[in-house]
Parts: sequence; structure tokens; C-alpha cells
Amino acid sequence: MTAHTPSTEPFRDPQLPFAKRIDDLLSRLTPEEKTAFLHQFAPAVERLGVAAFRTGQEALHGVAWMGPATVFPQAVGLGATWNPELVRRVGDAVSREIRAMRAKDDRVGLNVWSPTVNLLRHPLWGRNEEGYSEDPKLTSAIATAYTHGLRGEHPTYWRTAPVLKHWLAHNNETDRSTTSSSVRPRVLHEYDLRAFRDTVEAGAVAGVMPAYNLVNGRPNHVSPYLAEHLRTWTDEELLVCSDAGAPSNLVDSEHYFDTHEEATAASLVAGVDSFTDHGTDSSQIIGRVRGALERGLLTEADLDTAVRRQLSVRFRLGEFDPSYDPHDATGEFDTPAHRALAQEAAEQAIVLLKNDGVLPLAPDTRIAVVGLLADECKLDWYSGTLIHRSTPLEGLYERFGAERVEFAEGVDRVRLKTSTGAFLHVPTAEGVADEVRGAEGALDPALLRGRTDLPVLTTDAAGTELALADWGEGVLTLRAPDGRYLSVADDGCLRASADQPGGWFVQETFRLEPHGNGHLLKHLGTGRHVCVSADGVKVADEDPEVFELVVAERGEEAVARAAAAADVVVVVAGNDPYINGRETEDRTTLRLPGQQERLLRAARAANPATVLALVAAYPYAVDPAELPAVLWTAHGGQAAGTALARVLAGDVSPAGRLPQTWYADDADLPGLLDYDVIGARQTYLYFEGTPLFPFGHGLSYASFAYGDLTARAGDGAVRVSFSVTNTGDVTADEVAQLYARAVDASVPRPRRELLDHRRVTLVPGETAELDFDVPLTAFAFWDVAQDRWRVEPGAYELLAGASSEDVRLRTTVTLDGEPTLPRAVLATGLAAAGFDEQRGIAIVDRTKVSGDAVTPAGPEPGELVYRACDFGRGVREVTVEVAGEGTVELSLDGGPALAVLSPAAPTSGPYDYVSLSASIAAAGVHDVRLKLRGPLRLAHAGFSG
Repeated sequence: MTAHTPSTEPFRDPQLPFAKRIDDLLSRLTPEEKTAFLHQFAPAVERLGVAAFRTGQEALHGVAWMGPATVFPQAVGLGATWNPELVRRVGDAVSREIRAMRAKDDRVGLNVWSPTVNLLRHPLWGRNEEGYSEDPKLTSAIATAYTHGLRGEHPTYWRTAPVLKHWLAHNNETDRSTTSSSVRPRVLHEYDLRAFRDTVEAGAVAGVMPAYNLVNGRPNHVSPYLAEHLRTWTDEELLVCSDAGAPSNLVDSEHYFDTHEEATAASLVAGVDSFTDHGTDSSQIIGRVRGALERGLLTEADLDTAVRRQLSVRFRLGEFDPSYDPHDATGEFDTPAHRALAQEAAEQAIVLLKNDGVLPLAPDTRIAVVGLLADECKLDWYSGTLIHRSTPLEGLYERFGAERVEFAEGVDRVRLKTSTGAFLHVPTAEGVADEVRGAEGALDPALLRGRTDLPVLTTDAAGTELALADWGEGVLTLRAPDGRYLSVADDGCLRASADQPGGWFVQETFRLEPHGNGHLLKHLGTGRHVCVSADGVKVADEDPEVFELVVAERGEEAVARAAAAADVVVVVAGNDPYINGRETEDRTTLRLPGQQERLLRAARAANPATVLALVAAYPYAVDPAELPAVLWTAHGGQAAGTALARVLAGDVSPAGRLPQTWYADDADLPGLLDYDVIGARQTYLYFEGTPLFPFGHGLSYASFAYGDLTARAGDGAVRVSFSVTNTGDVTADEVAQLYARAVDASVPRPRRELLDHRRVTLVPGETAELDFDVPLTAFAFWDVAQDRWRVEPGAYELLAGASSEDVRLRTTVTLDGEPTLPRAVLATGLAAAGFDEQRGIAIVDRTKVSGDAVTPAGPEPGELVYRACDFGRGVREVTVEVAGEGTVELSLDGGPALAVLSPAAPTSGPYDYVSLSASIAAAGVHDVRLKLRGPLRLAHAGFSG
């Protein structure tokens, strides 16, 4: 780099405050240099000695994408620990490994895109594995812990700079870049914003990443909430990094703006500071920013604001003070402490859902471990590469001895016979080294290609027996005897080449499609069928081969044999994180895949002592009635198998708790795109049915007694105390949970809502006295009539227990608060989106910059209800602001229509509002009902006398 003189550069003076140093450096940058800083890959400024900088390092449960690293349980598994201190230690270990890896590979970034704080509202969301909980309080507690671990303890310099994902109301992969989440004000404030807010206010967050979706008709990348809410929660400069490709989506898929210059300018002004688009090629974004500047859509001051936020993060990371950076020499990587922590986290994440006494297993138990995941240690898109690996089978071998453990995977053993009578054959790969996907590290693993150095499949008279696994909905994998999966590389040829299914576009999945007397074999990654040609087996658009599936053995047969010879069967079932439920792909059902249900039935029929161990990134609807024990764990990382074996053996008493409701049936679920948790009665907060297993549920090998519940309201808080005693005969953890319920609420409130929790370790006979200081703000709700938080006066029931449904103690506390007042509609009118109830309504953007409006969600009329509207001594006129075409019909208290308003002609566009007035006569307090017909947007209704 070009030499510079530190003594003349205040930005290099560590004695100056960061703000002054940033001002100085910013003043030295040219407009062109500032523009280049706006892309994810900010270039070096050699004349100033400023290094290049990359935003974004994935580290959801360990360092991801950059090669081998310690792999901890998936995020939903960390949520299941209900243990913030443990998760803080995990974050600390991850951040230390990031620093150690960066010392050897400067591609490893310090701006960490983690954690994900999207709430697990809907269990069919494909990215359920990435979140912590359906509850905002638990989510923020775990996320806060993880960010503090990532940040480090130094008061000035951060070890890494965490960015929260994905802002906002993002729980669907289906059409994720074009769907709009309709989020009413109460849901926005009480649910979706809350997890972000509490985590940001805790002080260890460097920024957020907007999500691909729209909220209330407006893309998250131009969300006014970034300024109206996010940036008001902290005095720190927050760096907002776009999601990959999302800036281009504003024009290309969402068609929200006509040009990329307009879209880029709008994003920057709204608060996006770093643009992740077109990979390492920054020229597109630089060109768009330049075009926006030339058109007057941006000013240099706009660039300064964004660059200042980036520099703030870089200064906090110690980039400009290497001799003062306390984290610069961190070298902790794959240490014994990190390995022990990975095992501890995996153990604490295991949830015992049911136990009729079969667990823990005696040391001399003869065990059959069966199932598609029994000898697997699965990774996901945001995992690092395993250094150490433990499967359930390996863990049981280690704990009970290989002579006492029988294994049956349960795959179907098949050969594929061609129309000529030959069979698919996997040639032997001589002298070819094994490769693990991602072991070399990649800034963008989506660009990794399949192997072409292995021989292409052929046909011969005998063929090769393949292991067929059906992961649900007919999605198959086929594995060769050497353990490699059949895959398709860029040349279109089939090879046994993959160590596991994986990649952004999975190339290891197939579907058998009935055709005549046989099947076509469709490769799902390319959408093409398998054909046999003179130069080998490949996929093509023409001449598909018709195969006969010749089954040597069904998986159920092997499972039944192993089960019948054992004292206890452990069926390990669940999902492959790359198949049928992942980023870009939502699940379609809560049910286990059919093949795994058959394996479970076969095991149970052969041996009633069958334990189901679900290893999965999300909940399943399974019938536990005939099973003596059921456990669940997320994919537990490198120590998953050891952890499961230790829990089964009783070396560790399970104490994980469900971080989300497990529903009994698909019929219990709302629509995937219905984000109204209040109106649709979603999550444990509002669900009125009977769950399969409730939020917070989890059993132990010990028993616990609760007592001495007291509650006292004081200045600004309620002090709650109760005791928990281990009445069992083993040392165990208990997760004591405290909930509240408004007794006589004026609006729909949660059935119960988590206030706090504590995970405690107790030896037999030991009692813990637990104290909680619950701020009065925890009892508040968002009052749409007053557009602010309000604590309602009255009685609140406090519930202490072992889950949201296993309540052991109750008491009531009476709180002072602000009385419920009718809506002052004469003064403020009715903001259309501020309704109390709705039917068939979607919230949309009033303008492209800010504000909400409402419209019918479909072809049928939509209806809005606004409770207790005070018309005083009387009004004579109603005025509505509308755009589009259709009618607004107003009535009071369910009576006849008092006014019907409709534009004389459709307005010129969805943002071109007109005011319409009509005469009405109303006095006193009434419920207002507005019925909307047609493609009409309503922004506001006002009343005058």
C-alpha cells in the first residue's frame, strides 16, 4: 500500500473518540471511494492505507462456509436449551474461532450475519432451524446471549460485529421475495418488533439485515421502520446490510420501482448501508449509485450517512488500532474446551417429550438403533465443515459397547433395471481421494460444483445395489455401497460422488415417476430425466430411460429383524436439512415421511419397547400413544450422537424444553402467509386447541416440586418469588417458567405469556429460591386506539410451572394502569390499519415511503371493526381517503349502512388518494364497521360535526 503518515491522520489516533476519527476519515474519502464502500465487498483505499472490508460472515451455530470449524447444535436446538448463559458461551467460542480462522485466511469476515431472530410462528417454515423460538421473550433472551458472546467483553473493541436477521415478519420461503406479510399494529409491536427491540437494546448488536419479503405491501429493504423504530433503540450506529440479491429484487421480481437507480436510492435513504448484490462484482451497485446521484435521487450526504455506519463497525472491530485490539491475537480453535462445549450444548438441547419408564436404559440393555438418521450427523446450509463427528450409532457403541448394539438403517436395497435388461452400475473409483463438500471454504458455497473426477455410471448385467431413502413426497436419494450419493455435475453425468446431499441447488435428489410398466427417474436438481447412452448415464431432455425397480430388501424387514432381537429399540427419525424443508422451500405437512412412518411401525410391531428419537429441524405430528418414550433434538452438531447416547443412558438427565408449540395435526395450523397471530390464534400465546406437546414442555429423570409463590407490585416492577425442589433421586436441571395472563382484558390478550424463566441445576433434595423482577412494561399491550403502549389496570394472574400448560402455582396481582378510553375519533379519526378486528383484509403501503392503508385481501368484501369510537355530542359527516375503485360502507354497532362512498372514477394509481365525504348522524360511543368492496385502498376515515 502507499505509505502514509500516521501522525498527520487523526483517524489513526487511538486517543481520540471514534466519532471524531470517523469524521476525519470520512472527510478524506472521495465521492467515488464512498460509493465503492456501499457494496458488500468494499475495496481498499491504498492512498490512505485503508484495507478492503467485507460485510457478512455466516456463523449461526459455528463458523460457516469457510471450512472446518466447531459445529454446535442448530439455532432451534440452542433455543431448546432455554439457557442464555450456555448460549453466550457458544457465541464466545464461535467468535474466538472466527478470529483464529481470520488470522490464517483473511476471507473470514468479522461482520457476522447472525443470529436469526425471526420468530418461529409457523412450524412449516422451511427455515425453522434458524430461529430460536415462537416466543419473542425467549427469542430475545437467547439472541441477546449469543450476540454478547459474539461481541466479547471488552468495553471498546468488539471481537465480532453481529447483525440480526431477517428484518421483518419473515416466515415463508414460498414466493418469499414477492409475498407481503400483513402485520397489524398490535402484532407488529407486541410480536415481530419485540424480539429485535429487546436484543438491540441489550447493547451487543452491530446491525440488522432486512428480509426478502414485503411487510404491509412495502419491501423490507425500503422499510420506514428502520428509521422509525430500529435506530431509536440504541445510540450506537447500526449497519444495515441487504440480503443477497434483494436490492435487484426491488425491480426484477417485486416491480416496486421502475429503475434500479430509484430502487437503490430509496433503499439507501430508508437506511440500507451495504448492498449485497452480484456477488463480488461491485460494478452494478456502483453504477446504480452513480446514476442516482446524477439524477438527484441521492446526495453525497446520503453516502456519508451509510459509510459512517460501516466505519463505526470497523473502528469497533479494532481495524484501525491493531496494537490496541485485544482480540487480534486470539488463536482458540477446535480446543478441548470448545469440543466439551459442543457436547454440553447438544446434551442440553435434548427434549424428553414422553417417558413411561423405559428411560434411562440400563447398562446391560441390548439395543437396536434403527432409522435413516441412526448413523448420520447431518449438517445444514449454515453449518461449518465437521472436524469431529458423532452419530447416534457411534454414540451408543461408545456408551454401551458395540456388542450390545445392533444397527439397521432401514433403507430399501434396490437395483435399477433398464429396458434392455441391464442394470445401473457404479464403477469403482480407483486412486481418487475422498472429498467433503465445503472443506476448502467458499465465500459463496452456492458456487461450489459437483465432482467430475469420478467415473460416470454405466450399465452391466449384474448392476450395483443402491440404498434408496424416501425423504417424503417422493423425494429420493440413492447411495452407492461405498457411501457416496448419486449426483449430477455440470456435465449432466451421473456419478456416485457426493458425501452427503447438499448445496444451494441439491443435485442428489430424484423422483421415480410411474411410466408404463416401469418408472422414469427424474433428477430434481436439473428437472431432467435419467437416460442411458453409449458414453454413460446422464440426464437429458430426450429419450428418458424406463427403469424397473428391483427390490432386494425393504427397509422394514431389516428394522424388524434388528428390533425383534433387542431389549429396546431406538428409532432415529427426522429430516435431512437439505431436503423438503430448508431455505427456499417450506414444508407441506407436519407428518413424518411415509418411509419413516413405516419403519417406526415395523419396529413397534416387532418390539413394544420402542423409543422414538426425533432428530429434526422442526416439529412433527407423531402419535405417541403406543410409544413408551419420545425425544426430540435439533441436529445437534458434531457431538450429537454422544449427547443422545448419554441422555438415553441416564448419564445426563434431559432438560431441554420445546421452544415452539407442537401441533397435533395440519388442520391446527393457520395459513402459512397469515401473519396475524392474534386474529388467527397462533402460537401458544393464542392457540385454543390441544397441542400435541405445548410450548415449554420437556420431561426429566427427576421430579420437581414448586412452592411459596409470592408476588408484590412495586415501583416500576412486580417482584415474583417461588421455590423449586428436586424431589427425585438424580441430579438434574429444571427450567422454571413464569407466565402472566390479563384476567379481564378489554381486548384479546394472550392466554398466557412468558415473562421470564430460569434453568437451575439441583441435586436430590435441594431447593432453589427463584426471584424475578418483572418490569411493568411486560404487562403492557399496544393500544391501537391511542397508538402507543398501555398497561391496563386490573388483575393479572401469574403462573409458575414446568411448561406453558404444566402450571404448578398461581397467584394474582392487581396493577394500576391507564384506564381504557374510547377512541377520540373527532380529534384523530380512524387510521385504517388501526383496527380492532378484521375479516378478509390485507394491510398495504399508503405510499412507497411510509404509512399504511387497507384493502380487501381477495375478491370478496373485507370488513374492519373499530371498537368504542366516541362521537361526542354528534357528527354530521364522514370523510374517507381512498385510492383505486370500489366502495366503503359505514355502519355502527352492526346496524344498517349509514353511508356508502365510492370514487366517481378509478384513481390514476394505487397511491393517488382522493377524499370522499358523505353525511351521517352519530353521537355517543359506538363500534364502527367499515366494509370494503373492490380493489380499493382505504387510508383514513375522519369525522366532523
